[in-house]
Amino acid sequence: MTVKRLEGIPGFSIDRVAAAAGSDPDILRLENLDTDLRPPAAAIEATRLAVDDDDCNSYLPFTGQTVLCEAVSDHLYKQTNHRYDPATEVVITCGGTEGMFNALLAVTDPGDEVILTDPTYAGMIYRVKLAGAVPKLVPFVWQQGEWRLDLEALSASVTGRTKALFIMSPSMPSGALLNAKEWDHIAQICRDKNIWLIYNAAMERIIYDDRPYIHPASLPGMAERTITVGSVSKEYRMIGWRVGWVVAPASILRTIAQVHIYNVVTPTGIAQTAAVEALKAPEEDVTSAVKEWERRRNAIVSQLDGLPIRSAAGSWSMLLDVKAMGYDSFKASELLLAKGKIAATPMRDWGNVNSDQFVRFVFSNEPVPRLHDIRDRVLTALPKK
Repeated sequence: MTVKRLEGIPGFSIDRVAAAAGSDPDILRLENLDTDLRPPAAAIEATRLAVDDDDCNSYLPFTGQTVLCEAVSDHLYKQTNHRYDPATEVVITCGGTEGMFNALLAVTDPGDEVILTDPTYAGMIYRVKLAGAVPKLVPFVWQQGEWRLDLEALSASVTGRTKALFIMSPSMPSGALLNAKEWDHIAQICRDKNIWLIYNAAMERIIYDDRPYIHPASLPGMAERTITVGSVSKEYRMIGWRVGWVVAPASILRTIAQVHIYNVVTPTGIAQTAAVEALKAPEEDVTSAVKEWERRRNAIVSQLDGLPIRSAAGSWSMLLDVKAMGYDSFKASELLLAKGKIAATPMRDWGNVNSDQFVRFVFSNEPVPRLHDIRDRVLTALPKK
């Protein structure tokens, strides 16, 4: 028997594909958002030291260590040119995923509508549902070799019940990156309708081909309407540390902090000083990692030239259009693993218009030499019908 809040919420599929792949070293692990690139050395050392620090083995402070709140405030100032008060406008969370759910619970009531892109991270879509709100999906459209947001559909999706736009850029699973025109359109909607923007900034600086970086809170009138959810998981390769943050105006941050306290009580103590060190790392730490991920993206795109691969403008993943090859996403995922030794996640539940025709290739965890035969693997598994 399923409670109503879980009706229509599917399994994730990623862990199912990973379990089927097992420990076979010949399988290309393209199913999960992992990376083999190491975290900043200073963050690893800080973690070791924190194990023996009694202050790191405490429930207090509930909303995060002061030094980390200050580091996050400094980080956001660099991104937005807006100074957030670390005492009243920053809360530290157990990863960005907790922060997203806290924000949704703080700004929506059951039945309210939240607008997301199509496709988007399934964990965003179904957290909206878990919160009791209604997700409305606005499609990305593949045109001229890149994903672009359908702005007419976005405007048409806004109703009197819309409480938030919930946006990730660069987005996963598509790797879409919003441009200035798209961000301006989103900002105009938020200003005109006085609604919140919940911005998933997990991969905000993982951008390729020298494309420009834009933080929506830096746009006119948006600092007071933007809830930024970030973490050290992706840019700093610290997935297992489970440290994230929510940064927002004090008026809503108080409510988000209250949800956080009654959700998990306190963020991970021994990981917080490591997050401070990550945020203090030189810019080269992130840019060198991005260059390596870009090389891996390029290797796959080059190998799959002529096939319906949708190259990513940013993030760790991109999509292969298996419908164009004659398959649905679950069958393609099954064949890719069984015949091509590629672990790839089906996208059936990650969108509406953009869903079952795609499988996702995560390119952050496989070095370029391991990708040399990916074309042969794909064609062996998915001969065109």
